[in-house]
Amino acid sequence: SLTARGVPTSLATGEERIDVPGSRHLAATVEMCPLNNPVDVAIIDEAQMLTDPDRGAAWTAAIMGAPARHLFILGAPDCIPMVRRIAELCGDPVDEIRLERKSPLVAAERAVSLPELQKHDALIAFSRREVLDLRALLLAHGKRVAVVYGALSPEVRRAEAQRFNNGDADILIATDAIGMGLNLTIRRVVFAALRKYDGSQTRDLNPQEVKQIGGRAGRFGKHEQGIVAVLEGVGSPSFIHAMLEAPPQPIEDMRPQVQPDADIVQAVAAEIGSDSLFGVLVRIRRAVLRRDDPNYRLANMEQAFAIATALEGVPDLTLAQRWVYAMCPVDDRDNGIQRLVHWAADHAAGNSVPPPGTGHLPPAERAERTELERAEKRHKRLVAWRWLALRFPEAYVNREDAEETTSRLNDWIEDVLRQQSVRARATSASPFRPDSRANPPGRRGGNRDGAPPKGKRPHRKRH
Repeated sequence: SLTARGVPTSLATGEERIDVPGSRHLAATVEMCPLNNPVDVAIIDEAQMLTDPDRGAAWTAAIMGAPARHLFILGAPDCIPMVRRIAELCGDPVDEIRLERKSPLVAAERAVSLPELQKHDALIAFSRREVLDLRALLLAHGKRVAVVYGALSPEVRRAEAQRFNNGDADILIATDAIGMGLNLTIRRVVFAALRKYDGSQTRDLNPQEVKQIGGRAGRFGKHEQGIVAVLEGVGSPSFIHAMLEAPPQPIEDMRPQVQPDADIVQAVAAEIGSDSLFGVLVRIRRAVLRRDDPNYRLANMEQAFAIATALEGVPDLTLAQRWVYAMCPVDDRDNGIQRLVHWAADHAAGNSVPPPGTGHLPPAERAERTELERAEKRHKRLVAWRWLALRFPEAYVNREDAEETTSRLNDWIEDVLRQQSVRARATSASPFRPDSRANPPGRRGGNRDGAPPKGKRPHRKRH
């Protein structure tokens, strides 16, 4: 967006760098916040993520460590107490500015049935399966549909959002991935589920989640007001109304989340006289738990512990290298940790690590859902490989090939989503039948809330 407005801007994400010569601005994911480059102004968005168990420590590090004269922190009202607490710990003054919506947000008086969905509506579910089930149902009745969910790459999400904004898709079906980072011309948000799996349990949506997602309705300048509703048979409109009117939830633990960095890992290793990453992390965890620090708490580092344990059997890796591998974003539902260990073993042996390929990609118009899922998994593997390539270029040497493969996968996934929508529109224009919504995804009481299979841990997202 800055580049389009004539402002030269560089970019930094975990797996991608775009260095624009002469640029004085940088757009970055929070984990890539530069802590050694003094600036006049830093803007940190989505600060309500401070309490997120997986990524919250990255917001703490950015807010406390950004070397800026002026720091602008944007977020939902729920984050204000934590931001004030961090400012207090830093001894910094803080000014609070509240912004009001330019268009009103209202709760619908009654539930919405599937046949009543209209252009500019967004249907919200909380798992990839629910999104694709709803998509198949709407496509079968001639609706043009765009989808947004976490397994899609940012590039494909933007393309799907653009199809919806341009009017090439009537309805958007999405998970809470629409809550951040996408500009969408939504008139009405309709919840197809009021419960979600949060990584440890299935629970009701909380007020912040309903406000964050429902607040995407009513784009100023496009729609006079935003409407938040619930799908018929899923729950009561009174639940939505109560969530929108609820005050910000109190934060249970006001200690900002932190996690060690490479310097701390090295310092603890020297203190205990060990180069075992697992041993170092155990020492850090025990120290934090024993002290019960009144100011900070250790972030969730379960995946880092799991990777550190798996790397114990790989010789000839330095402690610093092991720490980098432990921070790599892998999907352990796709054997990501085992794959990471194989890559690390090749690296340690002095061999180059080839990037993952695309696998077999059938014509987009004939692709099945299982083939789409395989392509999404391959994309995640490429994200992890490219993340490592930026840090170990001597071992991960075919970075250009990996970027080309990533582009091919993105294009194929985008084609699959677009072609199926176009084909459905051309072959079926029948209206909804009354029984088409007999058992919509997301109904309370069913096992359709996105919980992973028993025995499987949810993967952690890092960007």
